[in-house]
Amino acid sequence: MTKSVLCLRPQADFARVGVVPPAALSIRYMTSADPQLPDAIKSADAIVMPAIGPKLAPAMFEGSKVKLVQVTGAGIDRLDLAAMQRLGIPVTNVPGGSNNAVAEYCVATALDLLRRMSWSSAEVKRGNYVAFRQKLMDGNLPGLDGLTVGVVGLGTIGMVVAAAFTERGSRVVYFDPKPPKPDAAREAGWTSLSLDALLVESDVVTLHVPLLPATTGLIGAAQLASMKPTAILINAARGGIVDEAALVASLMSGHLGGAAVDVYPIEPPPADNPLLQISGEASQRLLLTPHIAGVTRQSAATLFRVSWANIERVLLNGEKPIHICG
Repeated sequence: MTKSVLCLRPQADFARVGVVPPAALSIRYMTSADPQLPDAIKSADAIVMPAIGPKLAPAMFEGSKVKLVQVTGAGIDRLDLAAMQRLGIPVTNVPGGSNNAVAEYCVATALDLLRRMSWSSAEVKRGNYVAFRQKLMDGNLPGLDGLTVGVVGLGTIGMVVAAAFTERGSRVVYFDPKPPKPDAAREAGWTSLSLDALLVESDVVTLHVPLLPATTGLIGAAQLASMKPTAILINAARGGIVDEAALVASLMSGHLGGAAVDVYPIEPPPADNPLLQISGEASQRLLLTPHIAGVTRQSAATLFRVSWANIERVLLNGEKPIHICG
């Protein structure tokens, strides 16, 4: 009997990067907003779904024949993992598939903010070439070489981000109570610090922790106040880790050098999100992107290939899945 897969990504996503799902599978493509979704889940042997989107309630999987839920990314926020485990349905992800893309994003946004590139573009378009160039010259703007970069969370992504900054001559310090590879961190020359010490010392702070009760609001007003007045904050982890109102206040006061934000507690952010209310010069020191830090053609191809290979492994070959979460 042909195995059925419910895929919550458009077929075009895979075609765009040259990934072809296994021909031996019967694949039904559907959006998470489709009213037929609960019935479709019940009748599927496996689910393929993006990491970003609305949560799927455990009740949708009760009484189903689903043998595997494959997330085409690292985050599993959309699922109640404990409930899925009670139902005996393994949830798998693709750890590390977007590492290089996220590292590129962090380096690029750090340089953009440190060297005022986007701000410069806006000023030149306004006809303010001469005065703004002089402002930049007087500002004695730094590159990454010799700066201290603080990596909060030295997991799979954090390691690659730290290495990317090291390659550009930065000194890397990190905060992670239980780094997965402490020996590798020592060999790379990275220094473990408390979060408080990291925030005080760093010229760039980049966040790479999951959203958990312990990390919600991890960076608030007190933490921002302890950072250098010229420091850059990058959040390409999860919305909710940074207190957005406090971040805006820090930027508006001129205390913080700049910030890049790729993730939000609600996506897309509503009109009343504090980050969208920022004005004046402070707005030029805030770079907002729509949750695309890990999104490149190359990373997408990797994520999709690994995901379909895992589905094939379970449904067609009768083997155990890899990258089981929990």
